[in-house]
Amino acid sequence: AGKTTTKELLGEMLARCYRVARSPGNLNNLLGFPLAFLGIPEDTEWMVAEMGMSTPGEMAELSRLVRPDVAVYTNVRPVHLEFFGTLRAIAGAKAELLEGLVADGPVVANRDDPEVRWIVRNLAEDRICWYGLDEEAPVSAREIRSLEAGGSRFVLSTPRGTVPVELALLGRHNVENFLAAAAAADALGVAPEEIAAAAAAVRPPAMRGVVHRTPDGATVVDDSYNANPDAVVRALDAVSELPASRLWAVLGDMLELGPEGPDLHREVGAAAAKRGFDPVFGVGELSRELVAGAAAGGVRTAWYESADDAAPSAAAELAPGDVVLVKASRGVGLERVVEAMVEREKAS
Repeated sequence: AGKTTTKELLGEMLARCYRVARSPGNLNNLLGFPLAFLGIPEDTEWMVAEMGMSTPGEMAELSRLVRPDVAVYTNVRPVHLEFFGTLRAIAGAKAELLEGLVADGPVVANRDDPEVRWIVRNLAEDRICWYGLDEEAPVSAREIRSLEAGGSRFVLSTPRGTVPVELALLGRHNVENFLAAAAAADALGVAPEEIAAAAAAVRPPAMRGVVHRTPDGATVVDDSYNANPDAVVRALDAVSELPASRLWAVLGDMLELGPEGPDLHREVGAAAAKRGFDPVFGVGELSRELVAGAAAGGVRTAWYESADDAAPSAAAELAPGDVVLVKASRGVGLERVVEAMVEREKAS
């Protein structure tokens, strides 16, 4: 859902002016976050860290432990429905971040997300630093253009001024992540020119939208680190903007969705077919429904029980000019499919 990418972007922006530490990887839970917090250098001026949760109360405990100075809310997505049941319950758990926030600490909030707006509804307006793709937000992006190499070019608008930005991260969802980081950096005094300069130094974290170009002109987009229904659709939209002779996808199970899981998988399969992805490979038991949804849209499909089963078929399917998206929840292990495709091309 963008937390790690936003963290990396904000770290680069603040590092233009401050001594910065970042939580490594995605150490963001009750065990990992304290380890990250205790490991920062003594001379750190700002630590940029993500916090995560899987049950109510975890975020409150983390927030009270570290007493953050600034809170950044990116979005509320259907990621833990198995444990929370509804989006509003997930939003309520994320609201716990405010419990340890220092008095009058700025809160960076996504104006485009209704659940984020609900979280900050009782805060004084002068504490909220709004951002969004909606150009009415104080921090926004205008004139967004996709780049053939993957990434975006746009004009960043902030209360301190406007500046052109080139971002080497695929898709509008990463423009949104950039804006979250930019709004936080702006609140902490970083000039727009420094924010834009930081964008040039950022590359996608491993397995989060990494674009592999093969010698024969195929493109494999490795977004295999994690997935939820909204994130998969956003990734499909982003990849569909790349120049291709053929679009196709290897999509795996999206976990922790609870009773709605089968229906949500079927909807994602239908979304892939609607956007012209053909074939669609599904990996994992829940992805039987994903494949069914894609097949109902008239595209060729195949289903595999595991990533190891899918890898040889995906490697054999890859052809010059193809653009293929690989995405699933972490437990599916679709990085093995990416490795099979990329290594086959290197060997050939």
